[in-house]
Amino acid sequence: MLARRLVSFFKRSPSSMVSSTGNSVNEEKTKSFAGKAVSFVLITVTGGVALSALDDLAIYHGCSSKAMEKASKNQAIIDAIGEPIKKGPWYNASLAVAHKRHSVSCTFPVFGPQGSGVLQLKAVRNGDDNWYSYFLPRDCEILIMEALLHVPGNEEKQQTLRISLLENIPPPACIACTECRPHQSENQEKK
Repeated sequence: MLARRLVSFFKRSPSSMVSSTGNSVNEEKTKSFAGKAVSFVLITVTGGVALSALDDLAIYHGCSSKAMEKASKNQAIIDAIGEPIKKGPWYNASLAVAHKRHSVSCTFPVFGPQGSGVLQLKAVRNGDDNWYSYFLPRDCEILIMEALLHVPGNEEKQQTLRISLLENIPPPACIACTECRPHQSENQEKK
């Protein structure tokens, strides 16, 4: 339908636009304004979708690069699929963002000479939420990361492994609560 409209728009001659009645000239101006408004809205929506897609691609690239650094240093993954470990194509990955693009969940394929697998991670992106933040890379902190690896072999030796990559990180230090509130039982005793 859009192609037919474009073809008919370019086939119109200037002499056919001139009319003997003033009514049809006003109709042509109204149609012209409506066409320009629709074109503006379509271009704006397309630009917004493209900006969102580029931001998602930047998020994927940042988080997956950091995950690949950790995976290439993990001895259990190296033993399972070998070295070098390579990231699979971006179109086989999945990405989910939430909480105003601060929370990220990503899954992407990895390959090695001895096998292949999938890295899954959950991360938090640090930084401000400004218009120019779409153009600047943001650091992400990986909270959970695991690898699901398939190591082919003979029928008896095929293995599927699940390796958690963040096990050796110590838990955060406990901090005592300074804002203690009395329990409900203490409030009832005072009454």
